Amino acid sequence: MSKKAVKRQADEKGTRGRALSGQRPGDGANARAGVLHPHIKGAPSQARTPEACLAEARGLAEAIDLLVVHAEIFPIRSPRSAALFGSGQVAMIADSVKARAIAVVIVNGALTPVQQRNLELAWNCKVIDRTGLILEIFGARARTREGRSQVELAALSYQRSRLVRSWTHLERQRGGFGFFGGPGETQIETDRRQIDQRIHQLRGELEEVKRTRGLHRRARQYPVVALVGYTNAGKSTLFNRLTQAEVVVADQLFATLDPTMRAVDLPTGAKVILSDTVGFISALPTDLIAAFRATLEEVLAADIILHVRDISHDDSEAQKLDVHKVLSEMGLDEVVVDAGLIEALNKIDLLDGEAREKVRNQAARNPDTVPVSALTGEGTDELLALLERRLALSRRIVEYSLSHADGSAIAWLYDHAEVLSRSDDGGYARLRVGMKESDIARFERRISEKSH
Repeated sequence: MSKKAVKRQADEKGTRGRALSGQRPGDGANARAGVLHPHIKGAPSQARTPEACLAEARGLAEAIDLLVVHAEIFPIRSPRSAALFGSGQVAMIADSVKARAIAVVIVNGALTPVQQRNLELAWNCKVIDRTGLILEIFGARARTREGRSQVELAALSYQRSRLVRSWTHLERQRGGFGFFGGPGETQIETDRRQIDQRIHQLRGELEEVKRTRGLHRRARQYPVVALVGYTNAGKSTLFNRLTQAEVVVADQLFATLDPTMRAVDLPTGAKVILSDTVGFISALPTDLIAAFRATLEEVLAADIILHVRDISHDDSEAQKLDVHKVLSEMGLDEVVVDAGLIEALNKIDLLDGEAREKVRNQAARNPDTVPVSALTGEGTDELLALLERRLALSRRIVEYSLSHADGSAIAWLYDHAEVLSRSDDGGYARLRVGMKESDIARFERRISEKSH
């Protein structure tokens, strides 16, 4: 196969979110689907009930237009290595799949390649797990070249782990007479090598994206406020309300995937850059976090992180913990632990009088929390005022004189601070920068350690 053919094949599989077999579940939209939530007894305690987990999985399936005709919780005492479910449960589900003409079964958990293959054989339909489903959604939502590349990278990394000897063609031998590397190369090795080549290419492209984003950050004149939150918490609606933009808004999970940035005027006339980012979710696949590193670095480099919460949701507290967990995995433990986030308690318009008053009392006890309605605009003026106060407290103007030989320290300042002015004289760079207090401490600790 030529290199162009390999790339075209990878593009077709990756950019449309075909994470598992190169085919959309059930051969298209409105395919009949079953959603199963395996509730493993004795597993580490979860903040959500099994019913809430099942409801979320159903919402994920409906987000890619699958027609969910059956959804059920299955208690599992001890996960089976061959099929996850017990033999009786597998047989019961097989009957249900046949009776309802289900084309795809979604298991709201992680399946090993062997488990996935065995369940497909037992149920005679397509089976995907939670990671595969989220990859499908991301593939359907990505619009920009960067977004498609990030999804494809995550999908190929996931797909590579699924190259098991479950297809007859993988046993065929290809090429050579055995003079080099044994009797020849199996198809599975060829598949893996082609995937590895495409992964290497995508990583190179995303490194270039990362470099370009870094250059753009250095050129920015205004502080950045990054919106984060659980998927469907209302980030894009709030983004549109504050910026007068027209980012796509939909009442569905992961309606926004590609990041968007716009300028916002604060009450005193100062400007900030507001950045809308992809929503988080519980058990977010690690491959996705890694693939979206270039995008999520906008959060890492932000002056303020604004956590948008759906305060009307029954699992609002559990969703908050999931967002904190993802931020910690990104290296933002300090922000989470030190309560450095600003919280916008969104969708108060959906609460009745008593519940709304309870939220307002909760916010009154926390100066970094504001109840808002992105839909009606209620509370947004207070939110902008809070952002302005926080920026005034969080940034300090400092000056450093650094030797040109210490290029890494100068580069660090450009990456983590707002360089207001620079003059070069006698082998030294004199920089006047605006920095967060935490970054000032990190930089001065770095200088001190280097001098000893």
